Amino acid sequence: MAGVVDSNDGVVSEIINFLNASPTAFHAVDEAKRLLKKAGFEQISERQDWKLQVGKKYFFTRNYSSIVAFAIGKKFVAGNGFHIVGAHTDSPCLKLKPVSKVTKAGFLEVGVQTYGGGLWHTWFDRDLTVAGRLIIRESKNGAVSYSHRLVRIQEPIMRIPNLAVHLDRSTDGFKPNSQTHLVPILATSVKAELNKAAAGNVSAESDGKTSNDKKDTDDKKHHSLLLQLLASEVGCKLEDICDFELQLCDTQPSIVAGALKEFIFSGRLDNLCMSFCSLKALIDSTSSESSLEDEPGVRMVALFDHEEVGSNSAQGAGSPVMFDALSRVTDSLNSSTSKLLEKAIQKSFVVSADMAHALHPNYMVWHVLSCFKQFCIFCISSFLYVILFLQDKHEENHQPKMHGGLVIKHNANQRYATNAVTSFIFREIAEKHNLPIQDFVVRNDMPCGSTIGPILASGIGIRTVDIGAPQLSMHSIREMCAVDDVKHSYQHLKAFYEEFSQLDGKITVDI
Repeated sequence: MAGVVDSNDGVVSEIINFLNASPTAFHAVDEAKRLLKKAGFEQISERQDWKLQVGKKYFFTRNYSSIVAFAIGKKFVAGNGFHIVGAHTDSPCLKLKPVSKVTKAGFLEVGVQTYGGGLWHTWFDRDLTVAGRLIIRESKNGAVSYSHRLVRIQEPIMRIPNLAVHLDRSTDGFKPNSQTHLVPILATSVKAELNKAAAGNVSAESDGKTSNDKKDTDDKKHHSLLLQLLASEVGCKLEDICDFELQLCDTQPSIVAGALKEFIFSGRLDNLCMSFCSLKALIDSTSSESSLEDEPGVRMVALFDHEEVGSNSAQGAGSPVMFDALSRVTDSLNSSTSKLLEKAIQKSFVVSADMAHALHPNYMVWHVLSCFKQFCIFCISSFLYVILFLQDKHEENHQPKMHGGLVIKHNANQRYATNAVTSFIFREIAEKHNLPIQDFVVRNDMPCGSTIGPILASGIGIRTVDIGAPQLSMHSIREMCAVDDVKHSYQHLKAFYEEFSQLDGKITVDI
């Protein structure tokens, strides 16, 4: 596959491979599952009883779009804490509508709905394809079953073309209408009909058992051309596709780039970058025979779906998935009848890892002040100065830089869950390992985003710090971050897993 890097090149090449293997949350979980199995983690199911052992490593998936993995220290007893890094697998994208068939002006188009808060203008004039999962009907020995199958069409099959500048001379800038403008073109009607006729002449309906009623129903909901492409990709009959969850994605691979090869250019860095770094940190912190020898806690990573839309789903951070995991691990290793989960929660700690806003060089105070001085020469009013000053997007003393390490996020109104204790713990680990660390607060005159941090902190009552690697172009179809910050993130999170128990034992708060 294009963009695959030799895994011997270290953490940076590994994240490139992870990004290129993960066009959707489903694929990200599938890749995480592959890496965990390779590292000796055992898959367990939420539908079955858990029989866990200290010193062992496990993982489970929910909806195949969220995944939780954990390693139980050999000195763990029920009531001890969990050391968790939480991130999310989803990113803003365009998802196919339940009825996606659109035909206009001789074109076959595909109806999509916006997911999350994307920079939708960046999706225009890109070479797009589709990926996601299919529900497939399978027949064997007269029995019918249904399977979940991941799918990804590698070739670019769609495009959302911009309108020529000659046809739009407005001076307000391009502001796409998400309903009417964000409709990708799949094919022209004439070519599609010719293709259908050619296919019909070549192959008769397979063995005469095709359900024409089912096919006709699907054709009314989705273009048969699209369904044919999907069926061909997974190797099934068109009529055996019962349903799907698909999204558009860019076909351009993730790469290490920049004149000095110091950046990563990729889609979905928010938040697959933090997902990968936390996953690799857990795997590598538990890789040796002695890794868990003196560990009294449980090292855990939780990668949730649906953060970009509020986390309110059965597999989001707002669901009981985290609480269920803590409860079942505690109960599985609890030989007494006492309830120890509450005690365990108070000893636990969550690192909410979500990408942060790096300082943008084109939206800085010094640039604005320079403009102001030039305008003063021409006696521009102070009103225009106020407008120009609003170009500054970062608070003066909190401007995260690329190569500057992980960013600790603070918000007095609890849009982030960081407090003095949790930030101290995370900062202390950085200082011990000589890792750079930065701070961020949003300007008072700007709204603040949020993360899974406050959701987990308030829903479970667990200590939490919000952090993330700095990046530019957040929520664009194509984002960028620094190679150094990927390394810093991995090293910092690995050190957190290895040293939190010892450090936490030295901190006294509620006495």
